[in-house]
Order: sequence, then C-alpha cells, then structure tokens
Amino acid sequence: MAQTRIGGIINVKISGVLHRAKGSWSYNLGLPKREAVVGSDAVHGFKETPQAAFVEGAITDSSDLDLRALVSATNATVTLELANGKVIILEGAWYAGDGTVTTEEGEIEVRFEAATGEEA
Repeated sequence: MAQTRIGGIINVKISGVLHRAKGSWSYNLGLPKREAVVGSDAVHGFKETPQAAFVEGAITDSSDLDLRALVSATNATVTLELANGKVIILEGAWYAGDGTVTTEEGEIEVRFEAATGEEA
C-alpha cells in the first residue's frame, strides 16, 4: 500500500485572502450531534441536536493584516486546504473569536462559524 501525506502543510483563506496558518487546526462540518436517550430500563434511542460548523486555529499577525476587518467579518467564505487534499468550506461564515493577539509570536486565535460546512 502506497504511503500518502496525511498531515502537515495547510492553507487558510478568508474571503479569498490567504493567511499565514500555524499549528494545529480543527474543523466541524456542522452535522447533527447524536446522544443516547437512556431510561432506567435500557437505551431508548438517541436524540439529535444541531451544531454550528466551524474552522479554528491560529494565524500569524503581520503589518498588512487588518485585525478590525478580520474580527468584524460576517458572510465570509472560509476555506481550509488540508495536506491530504481535502478542502473544508464554510459559506456565510462569521468570526466567532475574541480577537486577542499574543505578541511573542504575533499569534491570533481565529474561529469562524457557519450554519453548515462542506468537504470537497
């Protein structure tokens, strides 16, 4: 069986602008979350609750990054291009973080949420 790249280099674009991603990123397509409904006699089944789709991780700050525009973003298209070839896409996404920047490495934690996400 041939070995393929699983992790490593990723690209993050927010409304078409490539940002300098760093570290580990997480995503969720926003599919319903299932949880068991347990009675005193047995498991009765399960319930589903909605979840927001999200993409989150860290980017590196730069002199040309407009932090106010980033944290004010709504109706954005966010793409997370993974090392394995998958692309995670959020349409109509909004910034859902607090906008804090750390100065040691110029790091900005970002989180974008949307009603649904797609995997291409």
